[in-house]
Amino acid sequence: MEISISRDDLIKPLSQVAGVVERRQTLPILAYTLVKQDKGELTLTGTDLEVEVLAATKPGGGTDGEMTIPARKLLDICRGLPTDAEITISLKGEKAMVRSGRSRFTLVTMPTTDFPAIEATEWSEIFEVPQKALKALLENTQFCMAHQDVRYYLNGLLLEVEGKNLKAVATDGHRMALAELTLTEDQGSRQVIVPRKGVLELSRFLEDSEEAARISLGINHIRVELPDLTFTSKLIDGRFPDYNKVVPASQSKEILVDRQTFRDALSRAAILSNEKYRGVRLSLTNGSLTITAHNPEQEEAEEEVSVDYSGEEMEIGFNVNYIIEAISALQSEQVKLGLNDPNSSCTLLAPNSNAALYVVMPMRL
Repeated sequence: MEISISRDDLIKPLSQVAGVVERRQTLPILAYTLVKQDKGELTLTGTDLEVEVLAATKPGGGTDGEMTIPARKLLDICRGLPTDAEITISLKGEKAMVRSGRSRFTLVTMPTTDFPAIEATEWSEIFEVPQKALKALLENTQFCMAHQDVRYYLNGLLLEVEGKNLKAVATDGHRMALAELTLTEDQGSRQVIVPRKGVLELSRFLEDSEEAARISLGINHIRVELPDLTFTSKLIDGRFPDYNKVVPASQSKEILVDRQTFRDALSRAAILSNEKYRGVRLSLTNGSLTITAHNPEQEEAEEEVSVDYSGEEMEIGFNVNYIIEAISALQSEQVKLGLNDPNSSCTLLAPNSNAALYVVMPMRL
C-alpha cells in the first residue's frame, strides 16, 4: 500500500481523527488511526471505544490497501512539514515509511485486524438539521453538563425528539440549560443521552454553514454524517431527570438588564469573590441591581447596574460563574431574569425568544 497526498489535504482529516484518540490508552491500538485507501478515496478512522470518527479525503495517488499508524505522531510530523509539502506514506512489512522532500520517518504499525470498530445496530430515527443550527444547539447547552459526576447520566447531554422539535438539555444538578430547534418533519418521540466527550468532539466538527448534518439514532448509538466525516458515539444508558419539573411554572419578579453591562459587572465583582465557592449577592431595588462579592481576606467588590424593574426589594446569592456562562451563551442585547424568592431558582433567557433557557439554583452566602 502507498499513499501520495499533499500536507494540506491530509492535515485536516488527521487532526479530526487525532482529537478522539486518547493520550493514555488502555489498549495500544487505540493510539493508532486506521488508514484505508480504496478507489480514489482515503479514509482515516480513530476511536476510544466510546466515540468513533471517520474522516475522508482524496489522495493524490498511490495503491489501495489499509494500515494503522500512530495518530498523534503522524499529525506532529505533518504539522512540522512546510505547508506546500507532498507526502508519501508506504507500508513496508510492519513499518510505515513517511517521506516528504528530504525528510524520512519510520513508524511502527499494528495489525489492522486489531483495530476495534463500533458495531452500530439499525437506526430508528433519521433526520437532517443544518450544521449551523445543530452547532448553536450544542454550544448553548453543553457547558452545563456535569463532569465526572457519580450520577453518570448527568455526564452528558439529553437530546429529545418530540414531533417537529429537537431539544438539548444539560444539567450538573446546580444549573440547567435548555435549547431547542424546529425540524422539517415529524419524528415521533425519543430521548437519548450523548456522553460528554461525544458532545464536545461533535461541536468541534460542525461548521457555521447551512449544509445538512444527517442525524441517526439507534438503540445504543448516535451517528452524525457530515460532508467528508462520519461521527458515531455510544449513548449513556440511564434515565435523565424530568427537566420540566426544574423550570419554574411562574415567576413573580421579572428583570430586564443590558446583557454586556451585566456580564462586565459580574466579571469585575467575581475577582474578589471566594475562590472556592464563587458566590455573589444580587440586591434588587426599583430600577437598580447591586452586585456584591467578598472573600476570606475581607476584600469586597460592589457593582451597581441599571435595570428595568419595579417591585419589592430582594437579595439572592448565586455562583457567579454559572450566571456569567448563561449570559455569555445568550446572543441578545438584553437578558430577562425571572425570580420568585431568595430560595427559588432564577431563569435567564433572551427577551422575545424561547430558543434557549437557563435555570440557576441560588446559594446561601
